Amino acid sequence: MGSDNRKGVLYAMFTASLWGFMAIILKVMTNELPPVTVVWFRFFFAFVVLGIWTLIFRRKDFSIFRRPPVFLFLAAIFLGFNYLGFISGIKHVSPSSSQVFIQIAPVSFALSGIIIFREQVSWKHIVGFVLVLSGIGLFYSEQLREMAGSNGNFTLGMLLVLGGGLSWAIFATLQKSLVRTLHPNQLNLFIYAFCAVVLMPLVHFSKLKGMPDTNWYLLIYLGMNTVLAYGSLALAIKLTEATRVSVIITLNPIITFVTMAILSRMKVSWIEPESFSILSILGALTVLAGAILVISAGWKKRNQA
Repeated sequence: MGSDNRKGVLYAMFTASLWGFMAIILKVMTNELPPVTVVWFRFFFAFVVLGIWTLIFRRKDFSIFRRPPVFLFLAAIFLGFNYLGFISGIKHVSPSSSQVFIQIAPVSFALSGIIIFREQVSWKHIVGFVLVLSGIGLFYSEQLREMAGSNGNFTLGMLLVLGGGLSWAIFATLQKSLVRTLHPNQLNLFIYAFCAVVLMPLVHFSKLKGMPDTNWYLLIYLGMNTVLAYGSLALAIKLTEATRVSVIITLNPIITFVTMAILSRMKVSWIEPESFSILSILGALTVLAGAILVISAGWKKRNQA
C-alpha cells in the first residue's frame, strides 16, 4: 500500500469514528430542536470554521463562488437531503437502527460504479446486494415486533433514513467526479455555504434562545463533526479508491452499537436504552456483511488488474 493509500485509509477511519458517535448526539438533539434547525446550524458552523481556515491558509479557494459547476450545486442539494433525511429519520428510530438502514449509502455508492461507469458485475456484487436487502428486511421486521404500538413511526423513520442514504450515495458519486479538478476544501466550502443559505428561511431561531449550555456544546460538536468528517472523507476519496473508503465507512455502526450498549448498561437518563433480539442482531450483521461484500468486490478486482 502506497503512502497516499495509507493516508486515505486513515482519513476514512477517522470519518467512520466521527459518524459512529454522531448518530447518538443527533438522537439527543432531536428531542431539543427541530431537525432542520440542527441541520442548518451544522452547515452554518462548518462554513464559519472552514471559512476562517480558508481565509488564513487557502484564500484562493474562495474563487469557487465565482463560477461553481452545476455538479457542485447538485452535490450540495443531495448532501442537504442526506442530512435532513437522516436526522428526521433518527427522530423515530434508535441510533443503532439508523446506522443499519444508512448502510444503503455506501452500497449504493459502490454500485454507482457499475451503473455509471459500466464496471463489470461479479457474483459478489449480486450476493452482497441480496444480503443487504435481506438483512434490512430481517432487522426491520424484528424491530417492528419489539416496538408494537409505534410501527408507523418506525417505518417512517426507516424510509427517511434510507432516503437520506440514497441521497448521500448521489452526493458521493458527484464528489468523486468533482475532486478530479477541484480541491476538497473548495467543494466543502461551497456546499456548507449553499446549504446554510437555502435552509435559513426554515430555521426556528426562537428555539435557540435560552437554550442550556449543554445543548450548545452538543450543537458545536455536531458542527465540528461536519467539518472534520467531510473534510476527511473528501481527502480519503481523493487519495484512495472509493471502494476502499466505502468498506471502512461501512464499519462505523459497530462504534454506535458498542457505545449504545454501554450507555444502556449504565442506564443513563438522557437517551433511551436499546435492546435487540438475536434475529435483529443477525439482521444487522447480515447488512454489514453484504455491504462489505458488494464494496470489496470492485476493490479486489482493481487491485488484481
